[in-house]
Amino acid sequence: MSTVPNRIALFIDGANLYATARTVGFDIDYKSLLKEFQGRGTLLRAFYYTAVVEDQEFSSIRPLVDWLHYNGYTVVTKPTKEFVDASGRRKVKGNMDIELAVDAMELSGKIDEMILFSGDGDFRPLVEAVQRRGVRVTVVSTIATQPPMIADELRRQADVFTDLADLQANVGRDPTERRAVRERDEARAQNAQRPASPRPRDEADEFEG
Repeated sequence: MSTVPNRIALFIDGANLYATARTVGFDIDYKSLLKEFQGRGTLLRAFYYTAVVEDQEFSSIRPLVDWLHYNGYTVVTKPTKEFVDASGRRKVKGNMDIELAVDAMELSGKIDEMILFSGDGDFRPLVEAVQRRGVRVTVVSTIATQPPMIADELRRQADVFTDLADLQANVGRDPTERRAVRERDEARAQNAQRPASPRPRDEADEFEG
């Protein structure tokens, strides 16, 4: 007797995942990440959310965004917003929570499991709402740091919590490749007129999520 494949969708909070992976001590290999979850069922969508700085000649996030577009991900972007904090320092903010929540609710009737890559406690009501529609929710973040990168209320709400540190062997990038990519991108930053590389680059630490 055949069983119906588990229908899965990934929802990746790009800035949050980047910060979590960096804190744990490795870079994400997005090709391997996609392969990892394709092996767990029928992967309907893999959403990646990030804000981008539009007026920069060179941005380290753009090569990653381009690569993801062509390699199986649905990339959702919007321009960052600049503001000055209370101490007078210029900051750049790019929050994608609403976009992620809308997509998750729209797709919830077509999936069996939602994989959320974020530790942001603001997603707890979304997780609860999706669960009420019969969808199982797995949250990927880490408690291997002090303080943990995941909000306690989000971890409690999830059906399954997966520590990103436990996925390193399957979705982590080879450190030698990480160094080579970084050196190449630094060279390109010095000559922004050259075209950006199509190879993946990790989420830029250039804005607040």
